[in-house]
Amino acid sequence: METKSSKYEINVNGSLFDWDLDDATFRFENDDVVVFWVNTAFKTLLDSIEEISGEESAKLVLETAGYRTGKIVSKFYLESNKEKEDIINHLPNIYLTAGWGKTDIVSFCLEEKKAIVRVNSGWEYKINIAQRKKTEGTFLPGHWAGVLSGLFETNIWYKVRQSQVQGDQYSEYEFFESEITPSQNISAMIKERTQSAQKELEKEIAEQTRVLSEIIKEISSPIIPVIDSILVIPLVGRYEELRAEELLNRTLLNLPRYKAEYLILDLTALKGVDQYTLDFLKKFVRAASLLGSNCIFVGISPELSLQIIESGNKETQIPCFSILQQGITHALDQLGLEISPKR
Repeated sequence: METKSSKYEINVNGSLFDWDLDDATFRFENDDVVVFWVNTAFKTLLDSIEEISGEESAKLVLETAGYRTGKIVSKFYLESNKEKEDIINHLPNIYLTAGWGKTDIVSFCLEEKKAIVRVNSGWEYKINIAQRKKTEGTFLPGHWAGVLSGLFETNIWYKVRQSQVQGDQYSEYEFFESEITPSQNISAMIKERTQSAQKELEKEIAEQTRVLSEIIKEISSPIIPVIDSILVIPLVGRYEELRAEELLNRTLLNLPRYKAEYLILDLTALKGVDQYTLDFLKKFVRAASLLGSNCIFVGISPELSLQIIESGNKETQIPCFSILQQGITHALDQLGLEISPKR
């Protein structure tokens, strides 16, 4: 009975492919490889990377992966002790037989550390067309930058001179010594994204602060008409310069409209009273009196009364009461009014 061999090999223009079906291995140039359908399976892989990381991040991922695989290629052939010129002359055939497209080394200079590489119908071009991309891919130029970085023994980067995706006959990349690296590009992207996120956060915080400030203006220290000629303003919380000036301006603008003779300031919920707050109260009383309104303090705690005395403020002419009801009764009395049951 004839035994069928499980091992196959073929030499394609100097590039060796071999299979061992028993070991389930497929090798190219004596190293394990795998076959992908370019416009289906491999395209799906790249589409998934872009979907997860975003288009710009995907470009950087592919560029970095290309660069690192290029460094591996150069290391592999340098370890074979071949001359660098022989390696560079051999590589186009390797990429052609591996299905990477037709590659031409237009120029290569070890001394100047420069090169120009053309790629026609590369696998990345085919995928980019299937993806309906309008810009050159980043894997192949990044890959050749890695290959040449290894061969030139210095960092090499690239610029795209022609692009098959954009309608040129082929893609052409110029390579040169540079300080640019994939790691540097990654750091720059992270920094840019961090700065962008910080700006967005600052913008959001500023907007929320503006909205909150508007809300505070509306609900903080509202002007409450009791009856004609009597207004009540509760002072709540702490009053720093901005909030105090806002209250003063709003009150003074509204006093003429209300024609208030008495302005009752309820200090029950006033917090964090310092010298600025005491000076502000004094300023408030004087400004109101210039508009013909008399101020009354209610809700003064023992602690606040001590602070007023110790500060040297002598507002002894301002009526002070413990609770709001007493303040309103006093104002009514001064106006010759009283609250009486309905008959």
